[in-house]
Amino acid sequence: MSPFPGSGLAKGLAVTLRTMTKKTVTAQYPDAQPELPPRTRGVIGLFEENCTVCMLCARECPDWCIYIDSHKETVPAAAPGGRERSRNVLDRFAIDFSLCMYCGICIEVCPFDALFWSPEFEYAETDIHELTHERDKLRDWMWTVPAPPALDPGAEEPKEIAAARKTAEKLATAQAQAQADAEEAAQAARQGQTQAQPDPTDPPQGGAS
Repeated sequence: MSPFPGSGLAKGLAVTLRTMTKKTVTAQYPDAQPELPPRTRGVIGLFEENCTVCMLCARECPDWCIYIDSHKETVPAAAPGGRERSRNVLDRFAIDFSLCMYCGICIEVCPFDALFWSPEFEYAETDIHELTHERDKLRDWMWTVPAPPALDPGAEEPKEIAAARKTAEKLATAQAQAQADAEEAAQAARQGQTQAQPDPTDPPQGGAS
C-alpha cells in the first residue's frame, strides 16, 4: 500500500518542528576549546629517543610525505676486547601535512613506538610550504598526546612492564640480601672484639705466688 499523498512533507515538517523546539548550543570557539574524542587524528607527534631510523614509516607511507635523513656513528666497545659498533643518528625527521592523508600507517608500522597521534588541530598556515614540519615541531606535539586508556582489570600485564618489574624485584632482593649480609658480618666482628677484650674484674694470670 502506497503512503498517502503528502506523507513525506509531513515527516519533513515533523523533523523541522522537533529541531525548532530544542535548545540551540553554540560552541564559543576559539574562547572555548572543543572536547575532542580520545582517538582524534590531529597531527603526528615524534618521540625522538625511540626512533632508530629504520625507515619503515617512510617506506610504508602511501603519500611519501615523510622525509628522514641520518648518518652513521661508531660506538666504542662496551668492554675491553669487544668490537666497535655503528648506529644510525637521526638528522632530520619531517612530515609534509599538505600531503598527509592521516591514514596512520606510519604509526602502526613503527616497531619502536616513536610516532603517536596528537589531538592538536590548530596548525593552519597561509603558505602551503610551511605545512612541512620538522622534528622540533613534531616533538612539541608529542607532549600533547593523551595518555593511553587504562587496561581492563582482568587484562594480562604487558610483557615490557612484567620484565621491568621482575628485574626491579630481583635487584631489590639482591640489595636487601647484601645489606643483611653486611649487617651480620659487622655484628659478628663486634662480638669477636668483645670476646677478645679482657674482663677488668678477672685476677691477673701468671703473677708471682
